[in-house]
Amino acid sequence: MTTGAGDADTAAGHDQERGEAGAPPPRGGNRHVGDKWQTSGRLHPSRMTPAYIGRSLATLRRRCRMRQRDLGTKVGITQGAVSRAESGDLDAISLRTLQRMFEEIGGELVLNVRYPGGELDRMMDRAHAGLVEQTAHRLARLGWEVQVEVSYSEYGERGSIDILAWHPVRRIALVVEVKSEIMSVEETLRLHDVKTRLAPKVTHDRLGVWPTATARLLVLAATSSARRRLAQHAETFALAYPVRGRDVTSWLRDPVGPLAGVLFEPVPESSRAALRRRVRVRAKAA
Repeated sequence: MTTGAGDADTAAGHDQERGEAGAPPPRGGNRHVGDKWQTSGRLHPSRMTPAYIGRSLATLRRRCRMRQRDLGTKVGITQGAVSRAESGDLDAISLRTLQRMFEEIGGELVLNVRYPGGELDRMMDRAHAGLVEQTAHRLARLGWEVQVEVSYSEYGERGSIDILAWHPVRRIALVVEVKSEIMSVEETLRLHDVKTRLAPKVTHDRLGVWPTATARLLVLAATSSARRRLAQHAETFALAYPVRGRDVTSWLRDPVGPLAGVLFEPVPESSRAALRRRVRVRAKAA
């Protein structure tokens, strides 16, 4: 096989790749145990730099005995783009493409955002708490009995429900998931589905009654970024939450049967500063 001058995978590199086949993982690196990844702190840097991401990408690709052009073909980019990514030049590659590249070679890209003094977590918590409180007040005014941050541990699943609402007349349980910002569409849908499935048992444990129907409501901050996120995944959200707008508010006033809907809630004044500061933090980090 002839190796082109523009291909960063040299013949020596292919020999190295073949030699690595079947070798044990490097000490201190990532290990796959069962269905979980374990990362050793000895080789994991304190900061996830572009250079470290590029080196990790190249290492795992060679581990899979895959050429740069093959990986590029799988994710829809050129061999040159893969080569630049492996050298730490990530400016021209989207985050989703980078995630797919790692998935193709058996890895997982996990990003971490840090801000001095833990202020970022406090800002995000403040925005979320404001939306939860406002939504809880809305439901209470409409005759729902409301509990917030309801923890559960059922059938190996653990977590908490942002708002668990009970309609005493219709005997309907409503599972409300509140998001000031959608970070992961897949994770949001998966967790909300788990909580909805467990809601009858959780309701019985808390109130001593079994609901005749279980509904779910995704409450999003009424911001342009949240609306764009919903529009980007319109078909997915339409399948998971087909009811919107006035139909949701009408159902909340007089619930009949199950519901799967989305409601945009105005951001409380006390939380707006936190959301604005979060945007500035993200722009600075970029």
